[in-house]
Amino acid sequence: MSTGKVLLGVVAGAVAGAALGILYAPEKGTETRRKISERSGEMKDNLRQKLNKFGDDVTRNVERIKEGANDVFEKGKSTYHEVKKDVNNPIRG
Repeated sequence: MSTGKVLLGVVAGAVAGAALGILYAPEKGTETRRKISERSGEMKDNLRQKLNKFGDDVTRNVERIKEGANDVFEKGKSTYHEVKKDVNNPIRG
């Protein structure tokens, strides 16, 4: 399962949970609004942490891919020079 789908599921679940909590809250409106404010702050911080981790993971993966591409490029370049040298120096019998 992709990280984007998991993140979307987490956010949707959090929103649904918060909505149900508000609907069944036995407190006064001011207390409910205070709790909503606190909970939304917690959710925002949690989401920010997850997005930061996701961004860090993407950055690490891009760097690994770039390193692998550079390795492949260098090997290809080396092979090219070896073949070119062999073509320019014919075998004598």
